[in-house]
Amino acid sequence: MSFLAPHEQLERIKFGTAEFINDEEMLKKLKRSKEKNQPLKIKFGADPTRPDIHIGHTVVINKLKTFQELGHHIHFLIGDFTAMIGDPSGKNATRPMLTREEIDENAKTYAKQIFKILDPEKTEIVYNSTWINKMTPADMIRMSAQYTVARMLERDDFTKRYKTGVPIAIHEFLYPLTQGYDSVALKSDVELGGTDQKFNLLVGRDLQGAYGLEAQCVLTMPILEGIDGIHKMSKSLDNYISVVDSAKEMFGKTMRISDDLMYRWYELLTEITPAALAQLKLDVSEKRKHPRDVKVNLAKFLIKRFHSEAAAAAAEEEFQRIFVNKGMPDEIPVFEVFAESQLGVCALMVRAGLANSNGEAGRLISGGGVQRDGQKLADPKMRWDLKSGESFILKAGKLKFVKVVVK
Repeated sequence: MSFLAPHEQLERIKFGTAEFINDEEMLKKLKRSKEKNQPLKIKFGADPTRPDIHIGHTVVINKLKTFQELGHHIHFLIGDFTAMIGDPSGKNATRPMLTREEIDENAKTYAKQIFKILDPEKTEIVYNSTWINKMTPADMIRMSAQYTVARMLERDDFTKRYKTGVPIAIHEFLYPLTQGYDSVALKSDVELGGTDQKFNLLVGRDLQGAYGLEAQCVLTMPILEGIDGIHKMSKSLDNYISVVDSAKEMFGKTMRISDDLMYRWYELLTEITPAALAQLKLDVSEKRKHPRDVKVNLAKFLIKRFHSEAAAAAAEEEFQRIFVNKGMPDEIPVFEVFAESQLGVCALMVRAGLANSNGEAGRLISGGGVQRDGQKLADPKMRWDLKSGESFILKAGKLKFVKVVVK
């Protein structure tokens, strides 16, 4: 168990949260836990609906690690039964149900990825089919009787669909009920989730009371902004870092975020304490630390977590060589082109993948962002005679390099 006093634990737990319900109940649980030297039961449920995750998904998992470090017991619940229903949260249409085979495969991949953060020796993975499949029809009716249709329609997504005439299948009402019943089966003290899961987490509180149990506390974590600093991290918006990205990709993408977003990522993705984060901000504002160096440490933390310390050191060394020492990356893609007279530089950049169009290439050159073997190009209308056997390095912007080999 943690050596921290209950109120100190509560401070650590609430750091970076979107909403916490509620302080009084949680302090009571923490005091009892410390007095009896008995860890609290912390529940987080994940439907294995995707085979891989990005770091935005790890915000809640990072908070689980905080609980784990405080000595509490983690129930990482794989919603293999609820995945067959499909979580309607935030959806404007009924989600397709997954097959048993899809669920099993996704669950294996998901578990492997979360153990890059959580200690597998201190994490108990449970499947809600274990108890849901044992429920009789009478049990399901008793559970369903604890909630009304009116209460279900308080959910924003259900309300919108009902008002616009979009069908709501009866089985979708079972999703929050079965997720809530998981808290009954596990006798959870605390349940975590994203802000979009608040309704479902509160159902768990209500059902525990209906079954004569002490209600769980509810903790929701905010949605992480992507690299652009504006939109929710999303693969569809291409503003994400996947947990399976290479170390080089993780480093480069992290270094692109703004200084303001850097602090939010520290808060939600690392193990930093509130006091340490406040000191970090002060050190930067008073110029004792450079924002770039602070960002480098953030990138290295993420790479250590999802790869290794050696990979983090190598990524930093390459960054220093390219951006600080003006060197070249270890690996540069090769673009082969046949000997050709009077080839426009903009056309070559488009062919080599350094620009999406001649116009973009021209703007890069005019802005001084294109180099050939370290020499800046000045004229977008420049044309070259490419001779067989020659080669040179083209650099566009800060990150794109291509070795042009003339055949």
